[in-house]
Amino acid sequence: MKNTLFLKIFLFIFISNAGVLCSQNVTNSSESIKKLLEKKRNYNKTVGFGYVIQIYNGAERNAKSKRSRFRILYPRVASKLIYNSPEWKVQVGNYKTKLEADRANLLFRNEFSGTIVVPVGK
Repeated sequence: MKNTLFLKIFLFIFISNAGVLCSQNVTNSSESIKKLLEKKRNYNKTVGFGYVIQIYNGAERNAKSKRSRFRILYPRVASKLIYNSPEWKVQVGNYKTKLEADRANLLFRNEFSGTIVVPVGK
C-alpha cells in the first residue's frame, strides 16, 4: 500500500514537470527573445558589464601614485586610470557579480581607504 502511494506521487510529479520543461523550450526559442539576447550581447561588447572597485577619486598625481602602489601590492589584478574632468579615478579588477567585487573589496580596504564597488560603464 505504501509503495503504491509513493509510486503514484512520483508519477504525478514527473508528469506535471514534463509539461513545464517542454513549455520552457518553446518559449526560449522565440524569435523576439533571440533578438533581445543579441541586443544585450552587443551592449555588453560596447559598454561592458560587471563591476570594478574604485580605490581613488581625485588629483592626477595622487591617482598615479595610488595606481602604482596597487600594481606593486596586487600585480595580477587589472587596474586602469580614468579621467573625468576635473578628477582622476583609479579602478581595479573586473568582476562579473557584485558579490565577487564585494569580496575583493574587503581585501583592498586594508591597504586603501574609501574603496567602493562601481558598476562598469558608470
